Amino acid sequence: MKKVYTLLLLFLTLTTISAQERQTLYAKVVNDADDKPMNAVHVVNLTTIKGVITNDKGEFEIEANPDDTLFFSFLGFKSIKVRVTNDMLKYKGSSTIRMTELAYALEKVVLTPYQLTGYLEIDAKNVPLRPNYRYRIAGLSTGYEAGEKAPGAISSVLGAIFNPADFLQNLFGKKPTQMRKLRQMKEDDKIRDLLASKFDRQMLRELLQVERVDVDEILSLCNYSKTFITNANDLQVLDAINDCYEEYKVLSRQRKK
Repeated sequence: MKKVYTLLLLFLTLTTISAQERQTLYAKVVNDADDKPMNAVHVVNLTTIKGVITNDKGEFEIEANPDDTLFFSFLGFKSIKVRVTNDMLKYKGSSTIRMTELAYALEKVVLTPYQLTGYLEIDAKNVPLRPNYRYRIAGLSTGYEAGEKAPGAISSVLGAIFNPADFLQNLFGKKPTQMRKLRQMKEDDKIRDLLASKFDRQMLRELLQVERVDVDEILSLCNYSKTFITNANDLQVLDAINDCYEEYKVLSRQRKK
């Protein structure tokens, strides 16, 4: 009899969990300034790492449970986070998310003239380049980007990655869950498309729970060049951090042996 009760309790527990996983949130996104629906807003559940895009009416539906965190992003608007509540799930379609437009201040742009001769071979050599150099290391599937060519560049790379406790351990060693979520982001096409169009590092910062300057420092300590750190989009940064993490794990296992 006791076994029957145990099996029944287990069945009810699994049913409850399954029901929670199947919950769907229906909501709408509007412009806070004029209440007009916003089309093509990216909505990402930071808890499950699943993303959707709003339709022409600003509506969307996404799998979510209470206390999940949703991240809303749209070009020219302030990205926001919203915590899912029981009421939002219970009263379907009644939730309205308001996004605020950003005010941009135009920066002064300085154009540097180049004297062109009209001969491609000559002009190509005169264009300033900032090459990035990567070096392969035995035992690793990819190489590290050392940045500008300079004396000691290779030794700087080797010194950094073979002393992971100095900087990588503080991030990678203490945040395995966040790193797994970063890998999950690469598997969702909608999230990949979103990251490929963004350069603000916001979603990556939310997942890693760090500031923007920390993301730049992580890339720098992983020996990515200033050119890459400045110009890479969020998807490229995601790939770079993932690569650095995978290499860190390889070296960390080797050190333990």
